[in-house]
Amino acid sequence: MRKPQALKTGDKVAIVSLSSGILGEESCLHQLNLGKKRLRELGLEPVFMTNTLKGTEYLENHPEARAQDLKEAFQDTTIKGIITAIGGDDTYLLLPYLLEDEEFIHNVKENPKLFTGFSDTTINHLMFYKLGMVSFYGPSFITDISELAEELLPYTKETLQGYFEGYEQQEIRSSPLWYEERSDFSEGALGENRKYHDEKYGYEVLQGTGVVSGPLLGGCLESFYDILTGGQYSDQTEICEKYQLFPSLSEWEGKILFLETCEEKPTPDVLKEELIALKKMGIFSVINGLIIGKPQDEVYYEEYKEIYLKVIEDSTVPILYNVNFGHAYPRCALPYGIKATVNLDGKTIVLEESCFEKS
Repeated sequence: MRKPQALKTGDKVAIVSLSSGILGEESCLHQLNLGKKRLRELGLEPVFMTNTLKGTEYLENHPEARAQDLKEAFQDTTIKGIITAIGGDDTYLLLPYLLEDEEFIHNVKENPKLFTGFSDTTINHLMFYKLGMVSFYGPSFITDISELAEELLPYTKETLQGYFEGYEQQEIRSSPLWYEERSDFSEGALGENRKYHDEKYGYEVLQGTGVVSGPLLGGCLESFYDILTGGQYSDQTEICEKYQLFPSLSEWEGKILFLETCEEKPTPDVLKEELIALKKMGIFSVINGLIIGKPQDEVYYEEYKEIYLKVIEDSTVPILYNVNFGHAYPRCALPYGIKATVNLDGKTIVLEESCFEKS
């Protein structure tokens, strides 16, 4: 896997709308301005690509424009990192414009850049994994950098600082607090802190003992399910199969799989259906271990544990639960393809190699 360089103070970072175009809507202007301010406070210079702010309707109808922004971000040698605006549900439509563009593929392989996002961005991460570039299942612009509270959430700030040279995170620690999702994202909510709770569980071992290691590979379970079954779009499975987006069973062998569920808070029955789709692929029989994200707002917290154990039905698969990644707040950054060691006895996750190329 090719690694990007860590960010440095003064670096330019591109903001791209690869899925939803909500960042360009008037209703999101206060978050746009707040996000700019926060990035500059972190020492970065935000660059909004040509189509990033053209709004929901335009970007929904022009996936080629979304793809063009990503291409240009990789072409521009002054841009050192790329941050997704937010998730959505149809990033798969970008695949033909990206994976049939030899210049884009060349740029990714020869000039890898820090890329961060989650949710539907799982599709982009799998594409970069296919192309051999390390990317980060982590914060995005609207959801994290534009957090409406007076300050960045402390855990978020630590995660973002981990993208900088000299501050790389080696251990993925459990957050001492978790935060509820907001019901109000309007300008009137600016400065309003989230409701928070003490983390009373920490990392939970569902099964397994000792230490397991392997490269990290995973994402949003709903994205995986949609790739495999088509989800709400009739052409999604066909397009993803054409470009061999979903890793083959041999590629899953020896990996630490990470999975989390989306903001729709799927019922236990839906979770069961989604996991069965992965089980049919044989993935649970070849991985070295599984880490599971904290459910948003702790909805179905206990029920999910039962479903994972019941569906996997294999006591030899080590499982660590309630990890801070994905749709629950706050979130860490998990690097694709980087070797991690999960200590089930000590309840720790440690990255065994650097995520970044030395500058």
